[in-house]
Amino acid sequence: MSEVPLNFWSIYQHGFARVAACTGHTVIADPHANAEAVLRQARECAQDGVAVAVFPELGLCGYSIEDLLLQDALLDGVEQAVAAVVEGSAELLPVLVVGAPLRHRNRIYNCALVVHRGRVLGVVPKSYPPNYREFYERRQIAGGDDERGGTIRVAGEAVPFGVDLLFEAADVPGLVLHAEVCEDMWVPVPPSAEAALAGATVLANLSGSPITVGRAEDRKLLCRSASSRCLAAYVYAAAGLGESTTDLSWDGQTLIYENGMLLDESERFAVGDQYAVADVDLDLLRQERMRMGTFDDNRRTHGARTADFRRVSFELAPPTADLGLRRRVERFPFVPADPDRLALDCYEAYNIQVAGLQQRLAAIGGPKVVIGVSGGLDSTHALIVAARAMDRAGRPRSDILAFTLPGFATSDHTKDNAHRLMRALGVTAAELDITPTARLMLQEMGHPFASGEPVYDVTFENVQAGLRTDYLFRLANQRGGIVLGTGDLSELALGWSTYGVGDQMSHYNVNSGVPKTLIQHLIRWVISSAQFDEETGAVLAAILDTEISPELVPGEEMQSTESKIGPYALHDFTLFQVLRYGFRPSKIAFLAWHAWHDPASGAWPPGFPEAKRVAYDLAEIRRWLEVFCRRFFAFAQFKRSAMPNGPKVSAGGSLSPRGDWRAPSDGNARAWLRDLERFDFESAAAGR
Repeated sequence: MSEVPLNFWSIYQHGFARVAACTGHTVIADPHANAEAVLRQARECAQDGVAVAVFPELGLCGYSIEDLLLQDALLDGVEQAVAAVVEGSAELLPVLVVGAPLRHRNRIYNCALVVHRGRVLGVVPKSYPPNYREFYERRQIAGGDDERGGTIRVAGEAVPFGVDLLFEAADVPGLVLHAEVCEDMWVPVPPSAEAALAGATVLANLSGSPITVGRAEDRKLLCRSASSRCLAAYVYAAAGLGESTTDLSWDGQTLIYENGMLLDESERFAVGDQYAVADVDLDLLRQERMRMGTFDDNRRTHGARTADFRRVSFELAPPTADLGLRRRVERFPFVPADPDRLALDCYEAYNIQVAGLQQRLAAIGGPKVVIGVSGGLDSTHALIVAARAMDRAGRPRSDILAFTLPGFATSDHTKDNAHRLMRALGVTAAELDITPTARLMLQEMGHPFASGEPVYDVTFENVQAGLRTDYLFRLANQRGGIVLGTGDLSELALGWSTYGVGDQMSHYNVNSGVPKTLIQHLIRWVISSAQFDEETGAVLAAILDTEISPELVPGEEMQSTESKIGPYALHDFTLFQVLRYGFRPSKIAFLAWHAWHDPASGAWPPGFPEAKRVAYDLAEIRRWLEVFCRRFFAFAQFKRSAMPNGPKVSAGGSLSPRGDWRAPSDGNARAWLRDLERFDFESAAAGR
């Protein structure tokens, strides 16, 4: 097989596969008309670059035809319809998963036929035909749960038949398909669970499923659960209009879930063809399975059932063109755009931090809390966490010893905010000016600044950062307290902290699991949910509008952190993909472009300021990706290896060497930088 040329804009180049759940208007007991409808939809899917298209249960004849399933004329017509679909698929891209009744031995089986490019790859029978309430399938249909290792004649050929079939794309790594039929999803141990353990990543369900009140939510619950437990994509297609309404009705629900997340669904009760289409991330599923070792432990436990699955290989020959990306990519993966989800995340994150600090203080004898308050976001948030922890413990907030420690470049604005916040919260507040001590240290070191030269190097900066921490530790010794850290997850990722006697160190750091992009939303949530009084809320709102700056270098223009190391929005985007999924930088660039290239596209988190809704082009994304890779993989680990305790907050991960991230302090970034070099980003950008 010749090597496929690299196209940066191709979804298939970045580990995605486009899938579709299709439904439409069934013509009951007319296989010829239904075959035409399947091919019509299949051609549309092919034009859309779809790899797998799933159709409803018994779609070639209609699910609701009852005893007509036992009529030879109908079954002859179904066989002719199958032949028509097979022939019509010869030049089409998608694997078609089509429902039909087939005669086999002495019975009729309710089957999922897997068809691709003019051949039937295999046939999967329904394992568990229901016989309760409105269902009476076993009157006509045989259960297929014990069918393994067999064959069936379809369209003049013997093809694999059984519930033990996996369909694997030889040229799309990770695309392994399994099919089950309707009721199979509702039993305690569905066939798809065994198939996932055997290696299936895309689980298809062909469903008839008449609609009753509440059943649509039940289907969503089961599909979501299956995709989450099986670390898989779950593609569900139910029968729509055209089915018999003698005693039932039909809504044509289609759903695509991936690892517990709804990627797409179509309109219910619609007239005409309906599709749910989404790009499934096969890399994500593979990574989740590799990381979650219990998944493979479960496979070994059930090895007697999963080891003998048969794999049917096929060549998809996916398109290499730019098909866009049919999935939502969050600009802020640590910060959901959905208001309800964000409110819940903020509630949980804040209380995780509060509970973590409360427990630590109780466990070590209830010391006071010593904290440096700069008037910036991080120290502000750590302070309001400490205040709530004291409230919950029934202790006075005066047990929080808060210090603002101005240096050479501290602005009046941030210092005033710090004092206002400390007053509003009722903590024990003090100001300790570090500039005389810093000047003395620089003088004794022989630093040029002490002689009047405007030299603002890393030593100049770290003398200030180190003195602040040194004072806080000695104050804690003097006054019976512990130093509360304020540095966040994003700074830990980039190594943007002063090591040892500096802001990298503390006795306990409540912010170590919170990314920079989430902290502002946590503070907004604290305001909107009235965790504190109105005066405190007003100060917090003022702090939210302050530029992120270490305020270490004097000058008229404020020292901007992001102008030096890059936008935290992009760095947090990259951090999530690296830490949670281990994605390649080139894939992260692809995802970041789709998330960030157009401010008007996609949802922003609620409350996000209009003025800050920016865009990033591919050149910027690539530039800051390289910065991230160099700092994260080749530089910053030694600081993380010695980081203090602090609670994990986000499912995206933490950087504790005792938790989510264990890495050598003397590593390098060469593998990640080589991946970036695989693509010509200038040509890719010009090609859009």
